Amino acid sequence: MTAYEQLDAWIAAQFDEEVQFLQALVRVPTDTPPGNNAPHAERTAQLLAAMGLPAEAHAVPDALALSYGLQSVTNLIVRERFGPGGPTVALNAHGDVVPPGEGWTHGPYSGDVVGGKLYGRAAAVSKSDFATYTFALRALQALGGSAGPLQGAVELHFTYDEEFGGELGPGWLLQQGLTQPDLLIAAGFSYQVVTAHNGCLQLEVTLQGLASHAAYPETGIDALQAATKLLAALYAHNEVLRTRRSAVEGITHPYLNVGRIEGGSNTNVVPGKVVLKLDRRMIPEEDPAAVEAEVRALIEATVARSPGITLHIRRLLLAQPLQPLPGNAPLVAAIQRHGQAVFGVPIPQSGTPLYTDVRLYGAHGVPAVIYGAGPRTVLESNAKRADEHLVLADLQGATRVVARTLFDLLSPKLVQTA
Repeated sequence: MTAYEQLDAWIAAQFDEEVQFLQALVRVPTDTPPGNNAPHAERTAQLLAAMGLPAEAHAVPDALALSYGLQSVTNLIVRERFGPGGPTVALNAHGDVVPPGEGWTHGPYSGDVVGGKLYGRAAAVSKSDFATYTFALRALQALGGSAGPLQGAVELHFTYDEEFGGELGPGWLLQQGLTQPDLLIAAGFSYQVVTAHNGCLQLEVTLQGLASHAAYPETGIDALQAATKLLAALYAHNEVLRTRRSAVEGITHPYLNVGRIEGGSNTNVVPGKVVLKLDRRMIPEEDPAAVEAEVRALIEATVARSPGITLHIRRLLLAQPLQPLPGNAPLVAAIQRHGQAVFGVPIPQSGTPLYTDVRLYGAHGVPAVIYGAGPRTVLESNAKRADEHLVLADLQGATRVVARTLFDLLSPKLVQTA
């Protein structure tokens, strides 16, 4: 058999074990908030150790985690060296997830397998790629020397801060000098290879007025009325943003969304304080500093038209957009070639309107792509909604694609002839 056929055969033979591994990961909750994710890292490390893959546990100091709104963060690194020289290829997936919410017909932590699908929170995004990447690495180990020597190393990065921005996940590992890979594949879906993504600015906007009895409204300063003017201005700004089109396939235009509003104390009280939290998505062509300046100027000018209102703006997150780095070509080419061979359809290169942890690797000069187990779109997987699920055929297929890609990247003969 060829090396690819050997990898495929090993993955098929071990696929029941791969599914059981993913079920075990789904059954340990990692809801963020509250973000108590160290127990999941501990369980993952136990499962990896049982497979002969010892994991380094890198705990973020508790005080630092708490300052970011998380209870505990422990990130894992598995390092596997094949031979001298060659690149170090990192595979990154995150274990933290949003809370399950309502409407589930399968338990959010059940890992139920029904009709060829595995259900549970993070079944698709992105505990699935804990399984994809672990078993792709194990398949490569199982080759031994039968397909010739391999040069380089593979690292598994399993991290726990994607939902709050990634600074305590990959960001922390990179800042601490715990890793500096040459190439990166990060959690994604099976039918496209993503090389660019949007950025994101999140702001908390506090409007402070003066509360008073509703029977004497003239004695107060209504923060909610000021907030309604601000909301109208923010949403009207979307008409401007729709005219700014991205040249990246899969990304359209920027957008601004107000996701949370808090204010007032009772129905018979003029609201003295309102807090808005907004999310401004940035296309890859935009400059984050200019975007933040524009949004702040719009807020300040609008609130200035509400006398007596005090304004406070606090940045919650500034996630840079991801632009492709030139060195990602070998990753793209290998994934597209093997993806078409395994799935029988072309695997396009595209961007995504999401923002991801990959930007943090890009900021450290690591060429990266986003590829893993999942459907063609986020909506198909029900990610962040009830009944999130993964089609198991996609899991097996993506594992084959990643294993073949790793073989190509670490095979000296293939690298020399590429």
